[in-house]
Amino acid sequence: MLYIGIDLGTSACKLLLVDGSGAVLSEVTKEYPLSFPHPGWSEQNPDDWWRAVTEGIPELLRGFDATQVAGIGAGGQMHGLVALDENNEVIRPAILWNDGRTAKEVDYLNNEIGKGKLSRYTANIAFAGFTAPKLLWMRENERSNFAKIRKIMLPKDYINYKLTGIHCTDYSDASGMLLLDVEDKRWSWEICQICGVTEEQLPKLYESWETVGTLKADVAKELGLPERVKVCAGAGDNAAAAVGTGVVGAGGCNISLGTSGTIFISSDKFGVDPNNALHAFAHADGGWHLMGCMLSAASCNKWWCGDILGISDYQTEQKPIGKDKLGRNRVFFLPYLMGERSPINDTNARGTFIGMSMDTTRADMTQAVLEGVAFALRDSLEVAKSLGIELKSTKICGGGAKSPLWKKIVANVLNLRVEVPESEEGPSMGGAMLAAVAYGEYASVEEIAAKVVKVVETVEPEAELVAKYEERYQQFKRIYPACKPLFR
Repeated sequence: MLYIGIDLGTSACKLLLVDGSGAVLSEVTKEYPLSFPHPGWSEQNPDDWWRAVTEGIPELLRGFDATQVAGIGAGGQMHGLVALDENNEVIRPAILWNDGRTAKEVDYLNNEIGKGKLSRYTANIAFAGFTAPKLLWMRENERSNFAKIRKIMLPKDYINYKLTGIHCTDYSDASGMLLLDVEDKRWSWEICQICGVTEEQLPKLYESWETVGTLKADVAKELGLPERVKVCAGAGDNAAAAVGTGVVGAGGCNISLGTSGTIFISSDKFGVDPNNALHAFAHADGGWHLMGCMLSAASCNKWWCGDILGISDYQTEQKPIGKDKLGRNRVFFLPYLMGERSPINDTNARGTFIGMSMDTTRADMTQAVLEGVAFALRDSLEVAKSLGIELKSTKICGGGAKSPLWKKIVANVLNLRVEVPESEEGPSMGGAMLAAVAYGEYASVEEIAAKVVKVVETVEPEAELVAKYEERYQQFKRIYPACKPLFR
């Protein structure tokens, strides 16, 4: 049978058609706009997501037997607030994960309600991108819109609703709303009360591989698919990416170098970072994970090369950075272009170059951008180490993973063996794999990961470079504390 995987990203929807062995048969990408109506705000129109899916799937299936499609699974950008009225119409543009308008609400939740209570109720504290602070902002600033809300959902859940007519979400994505009791996998009535929402306004909860429904008749006709196609609950993009790279069960690690950057550590036991610098979320395999999330990763390189240098050929830009340059750069870059989440949780933080001199080159600054992202990932890895977590290797995915130079920098800054899966499209591959489990071709997420995911490249850390980068990292981690008062 064939399966469709959807990666509902921030800038585009990526669609994969895969067979039961995990072979990618077709790929389609549909871009859509991102809106910044005020400084620090970030919004999208959910209708643009749906248009990308309805235009993309027929294109994806061109030349293939659509009757062989058995399931659809989506991985999607997390935390975004999609609010529907009594007619299931979108009330306002979705407020996205990288939106920074909720500083006041985050402060209220963390300091007046209290981090201790939040952690007890949800296993996490408030971050600006999470959904609960957005609801508080909407209640305070858009009262008429807030009063219209009948259903609250996340971006990929809106796609599943449009496909099936079912209001649903999965535990991994719901974990990032700050409305879920992550340990007990139920909605937290305490946080719902604080935010002024009812459980009836929230979608039904599923495990990621569970079937939520089949295609509505009109949608099946529009997409050219049979009505019997099963739609699974899917997962948040990072959990879906972890499935797509085979990071399931205990002790696995995946680094995603997408628009945002994450370090994702899977576990078969529930656990919380006592300082809440890392997120404690449910995983798409039925277990849990700890995750550090930085708001700008590959987007830093896109900003530097596209917006500042005016070029789109990233590989050519990186060519002058030979091995002899690694670990020697005197220029540092703080990658906080959208503020930062893990582990510093500072919406005021900003991108910063420091250390330039008259002999600084363009290549030095390009290298600093790549290294700054790796150093910021290292910050979250250091938190994991403080919890007794020891890692030897990590998988990697996302657009940044296409750069051999960046992979080498990550391996040596983090002192981890970097394993590159055959498919770099983590969330869409993960979505397709979850759909195959929903259909019944595989008995579990662990089984399909073991049989389908193949490592095609390994980047080993080198002792000499690790030592050089250790010295550079010790310098890097002093820069943000020194700049913090200026950012504020």
